[in-house]
Amino acid sequence: MYIRDTIAAIATPLGSGGVGIIRVSGPEATQIAEKVFTGSGTKNGGGFESHRLFYGHLINPLDGTLIDEGMAVLMRAPRSYTREDVLELHCHGGYYLVQAVLQACISAGARLAEAGEFTRRAFLNGRIDLAQAESIMDLIASRTERSLGLAQSQLEGHLSRSLAALKAPLVEALALVEAHIDFPEDEVDPAVFAVVETRVASVSSDVGRLLATYATGKVLRDGVSVLLLGLPNAGKSSLLNALSGTDRAIVSELPGTTRDLIEETVSFKGLPVKIIDAAGIRAHHADCVEQEGVRRALDKVSEADLVLLLVDGTVPLAEELIELTVSLGSNPYLVVVTKSDLPRCADISRLSAPLGVSEISAKNRFGIDQLVTLIYDHFVQSDVLSAGEGAVISNVRHRDILARVQQSLQSFDNNLQLDLPPELLALDIRAALDALGEITGETTTDDLLDLIFSSFCVGK
Repeated sequence: MYIRDTIAAIATPLGSGGVGIIRVSGPEATQIAEKVFTGSGTKNGGGFESHRLFYGHLINPLDGTLIDEGMAVLMRAPRSYTREDVLELHCHGGYYLVQAVLQACISAGARLAEAGEFTRRAFLNGRIDLAQAESIMDLIASRTERSLGLAQSQLEGHLSRSLAALKAPLVEALALVEAHIDFPEDEVDPAVFAVVETRVASVSSDVGRLLATYATGKVLRDGVSVLLLGLPNAGKSSLLNALSGTDRAIVSELPGTTRDLIEETVSFKGLPVKIIDAAGIRAHHADCVEQEGVRRALDKVSEADLVLLLVDGTVPLAEELIELTVSLGSNPYLVVVTKSDLPRCADISRLSAPLGVSEISAKNRFGIDQLVTLIYDHFVQSDVLSAGEGAVISNVRHRDILARVQQSLQSFDNNLQLDLPPELLALDIRAALDALGEITGETTTDDLLDLIFSSFCVGK
């Protein structure tokens, strides 16, 4: 339940920093500002002017003691993040300082905000819909330009507008069907139901296209993991360094240099990729530590989104490597032939390569850009991103709801072919409309809102 009280929270990360910001929202924001902040242009100048930043001092309202010098800005409703009166207090970013300013706001009449409560109020006050609210967390968590762009697109309402375009013909179709429920004595016009069938089929097709964007949207939002696997001295650590542009892993001619998993996250054309360098796979281990490293490497195969099977092109193909491809089973993998700047000795034709073969030389970076492109194209459908204003879904909740919408529309089509009564046909269309409303928050429950906003940080 939405209680119109006044909330406060720290809006910047805790710890030492240049600036700390405390955010207050609610009907008492102005009074709290007057109790905890004093400066020229506020009390002496006739109060706070909305959306103007004032310099002054932050004080404890209980005893008037100085906390810090800082700045304050009051944004009056409805021109604020929550569409309520919002106060922001800026102080130095010390751990104790921001806590002291927050406590001053609570002493002045605010209560501590719950996780995501500012954004929840923005949703409940109609400033944003639920899909836009969820995109705010994606915006904060973005790790690449592509994932940032996807989150911004959803925050700007591209997905919401696409859903509105889906709902309009369904509402019209429902009206036509319900007309036959209200006037059962009228003869059913086959032409009317032909129009309804066409509109529902068109929406179902559009929902299918939207669902098809999920695979790309998900990887851009969450990123992927790529495991470097192969025999010792195959060039895994050299490839990790070449892809990350760092000396992250030790490179040595001695076999078994890598004992544990080494991870590095990089961006491939905007796709967040976690590269995992694993211990070289061999049957006879130098010691128990290397044996544990091999075990961890093999355990990681099933968790990785893609395996790069590295093959040293300068030595004959080992039987162990062929056995390793068998153990990969159905896990997707790409064969990468390393050290291509040296004479080739390995017979790659003996290896299965379900996703193809790439040749590289980490030493002179030959083939590295092409390998990056192969990995990117494996995960990202370029036509999805080139659709301009077209929406891309990246949230599993949205995907599951759209799948339910498609099921309801398919049920409508099946029931229409069976010539079932209009009452049953109307139920299918209503179910689809209600489901679409769950994405934007038009039809939702408090429990679902609690679940969504609990994943937000306090202060957002």
